[in-house]
Amino acid sequence: MKDFAAIDFETANGERSSVCSVGVVVVRDGEIADTFYSLIQPEPNYYTYWCSRVHGLTREDTEEAPVFSEVWKQVEPLIEGLPLVAHNKGFDEGCLQAMIKTSRLETGVISLEQRQQSIYDTLAAARRAFPGAENHQLHTVAALCGYDLTMHHNALADAEACAWIAREIL
Repeated sequence: MKDFAAIDFETANGERSSVCSVGVVVVRDGEIADTFYSLIQPEPNYYTYWCSRVHGLTREDTEEAPVFSEVWKQVEPLIEGLPLVAHNKGFDEGCLQAMIKTSRLETGVISLEQRQQSIYDTLAAARRAFPGAENHQLHTVAALCGYDLTMHHNALADAEACAWIAREIL
């Protein structure tokens, strides 16, 4: 694949609608052409200890952040016409679906039904490409593909690692 957008969400709590950050990496002709990162005020707006421990974000970080619908207005033009790529697409796809429902976004938002066939999962691809790997977590697969993921669980860093993996094995 030479043209796609890798996307990653981080959540504030166990609810998929609690997206607190998003990272997007746009790849065109096999090269990174654009990146986007934003904090998002999560819904519901509370953080669990475990989520904060994973990504380091807290309520104070996102108290003044824009809501998802405002952030998505910036993301959508970047990814228009591109297939999406995610590592463990079920999680990121679930976040996107929950946010669209929670935000009550109307027309103009990508149709998830239309995107179903064009969301690629680097986790599934990694399981096929590296069957003997100790695990298929993002940081492990990124390392197998020659990418050093030093800021794991930062949405933009994770999206960049996903893009790197996609260029190598998709």
